[in-house]
Amino acid sequence: MSRYEDYDWIEEDFSRKDRKLRRARRVRGGHRPKKSARQQIDEIAEPTPTEGEFTISYSPARHEKVWLLQSLQPFFDEDLLTDVQALVKGGKEANVYRCEGQVSTQRSLIAAKVYRPRMFRNLRNDKVYREGRGLLTEEGRTVKTNDHRIMRAVGKKTAFGQQIAHTSWLMYEYNTLKQLYEAGAAVPQPYAVDKNAILMQYIGDEHGAAPTLHEIELDDDEAQPLFQEVLRNIELMLRHSLIHGDLSAYNILYWEGTITLIDFPQVTKPQSNRNAYRIFERDVQRVCAYFARLGVQSDPDGLVRQLWEQYTDPDLPELDDEA
Repeated sequence: MSRYEDYDWIEEDFSRKDRKLRRARRVRGGHRPKKSARQQIDEIAEPTPTEGEFTISYSPARHEKVWLLQSLQPFFDEDLLTDVQALVKGGKEANVYRCEGQVSTQRSLIAAKVYRPRMFRNLRNDKVYREGRGLLTEEGRTVKTNDHRIMRAVGKKTAFGQQIAHTSWLMYEYNTLKQLYEAGAAVPQPYAVDKNAILMQYIGDEHGAAPTLHEIELDDDEAQPLFQEVLRNIELMLRHSLIHGDLSAYNILYWEGTITLIDFPQVTKPQSNRNAYRIFERDVQRVCAYFARLGVQSDPDGLVRQLWEQYTDPDLPELDDEA
C-alpha cells in the first residue's frame, strides 16, 4: 500500500510529533530546561540512523550525515548507487552530490540531488510558482482537490501538510526533467526519484562538476551559438506549456562547449498561473542581460511577446503587481 493511500495513521503520526514539539517549546517562567536550545535543535534535526546503513567515501558533516544516508538508502537498495564521492553544490533547498553509479544506469558517475529537511529549506516565494499547480504525491499522481484531509493539512501547514508540499515540490522537478529530456531539451537525464532525492545525469568528470555560466568566461565565438541554444530550450519549454521560473546564468551549466539547464522545482504553467507572463519575462530578460555583456545583441521584450503569442493565448495577460 502506498504511504499516500492510508492518510489516517500518517497524519496521526505527524500530529503527535506536532504536539510533542509544541509542548517542548512551552517553558514556564523561572524554569530552565535541562537541555540547551542547541541540544534540542540537534535532536529534532538529526533522526535516528536506520539499520543496515551503507558506508560512503564522502565524509558529511554531523547534521548532514543522517538525512543524506536516509535519503539515498532506497537507491542503494535498488542497486542504482554504490558510493557517494563528493558534495558538488550546496544550496538553500538542496545539495547535489557526485555519486558512483551501477551498471543499471549505464553511467559511472551520477548526480544525486538531495533536498534539505523541511525545517532547513527556504521557499518563501514558492506560492508564486505553485499557483495553478496541483499537489503531487511521491508516485507523481495529482492529489484530488476534494481530498479535504490533505488540502486542510496543507492549508494549515501541519507537519503532514508540509511533507505533502515538500514531496510535491520535488516531484514537479523530476516530472519536468523527464518530460523535457524526452522532448530533446538540454537538461540532465533523470534516472530515479524517491521522497527526498532525485538521481540524474552528472555533468562533469571525476575532477569536478560542470561550472555554471556565471562562474566562467566564454570565448567570443561561443557566446552567440550558446545564446541561441538557450533560446531554443526556452522556446521548447514554452511549447510544452512549461516555464523554468528561475532561469539565469546561475542555473545553466557549461561543459565542453555545451550548456545544460538545471533546477526545475519552481516550474510554472502559463495557462494556470496569473503571474506566468511576468515570470517568463524575467527568465528571458536575465538570459539576454547575461549574453548582452558578452556582446550578443537581442531584443528581450520582443522575444518575450513573440514567444508568448506563438505558444500561449495571443492576448497578453494583465500583469499582477504583487508578483
